[in-house]
Amino acid sequence: MIDTDISRRLMTIAYVTSLLLLMTYTTWLYLIDHHAFFFTSAFSTLLALSALLMHVGRGVNAYLPRLILLCCLYLMVSQAVLETSGSTSPLWFGLPIAASMILLPLIPALGLNILVLPAWWWLLAQSGDEEIWKSIITLLLLLALPRWEHLRRQALLYATDPNDSECNAYQRDALKDRLRDEHQRSSVLGKRLAVLVIHLPQFDMAGEQFGRQAQLALLENLCDEVMASCRDHDLLGRASQATFWLVLPDTSESGALLVRERLKRSLSRCVLVETGQLVTDIVAYQPRRQELFHLFVQRLEESSHAPAHSLLQTSA
Repeated sequence: MIDTDISRRLMTIAYVTSLLLLMTYTTWLYLIDHHAFFFTSAFSTLLALSALLMHVGRGVNAYLPRLILLCCLYLMVSQAVLETSGSTSPLWFGLPIAASMILLPLIPALGLNILVLPAWWWLLAQSGDEEIWKSIITLLLLLALPRWEHLRRQALLYATDPNDSECNAYQRDALKDRLRDEHQRSSVLGKRLAVLVIHLPQFDMAGEQFGRQAQLALLENLCDEVMASCRDHDLLGRASQATFWLVLPDTSESGALLVRERLKRSLSRCVLVETGQLVTDIVAYQPRRQELFHLFVQRLEESSHAPAHSLLQTSA
């Protein structure tokens, strides 16, 4: 959450700075009676103002004002190329390419720059600097390599990290692996096994009304309360966006019901500013006799999609 706030502050500074620069440049063009490019600069100023207002307001996709700001930059660079016909510096072309790589994700940034390449080629043909387009492509590829490597490392980290990226719980694949181990252990040693399916019905509502931060607060408080109320060897994992599985090794039917009631009391005492009292649906499951692992997981997943309100699902 801190990183998000810092990024938002930096983007606010970028929007305000861009708007001030464009206003200063537009005023200077007006004062020197350079009306040929005055309207382009004035239009870019209005675009920058709209991008700032979208950024400050709520409910707008964060990348939309960034795209508008990039449009302003492309317009101003095109104007600079036309003004300096025959003596265009490659720096002008590198500026919007570098900005797009910073403001947008890798694939949209590459797509935008590829779409703009014909326009660059036409502008360079008009100014007589056709050879610069090779430098533009080289710069685009060089700037894309670090972003691609960063995405590759993130994917590798996600594939090897057992923890969920948004809360203190196992991610889905790691959760299934640990559950498989406990299921095999209970089958071989004759031990009891129970799983509590915990669903957050407030999750979607919190995101629609209060944003992503409210959802993260729900996840954080749920995980903290569950971890504080359970044993050290119990396993909490996130099965879907709003559903968690709490694996209870060596736990009988009565033990699962006791844990369920204890969790409901503990979670009901948790009150958040945005959503109020923390509401959960908790259902207890146990493997049936001789039930294969994939069939047991299928029952749990069906409950994750449409959680029931019964106390315990088990065999006779």
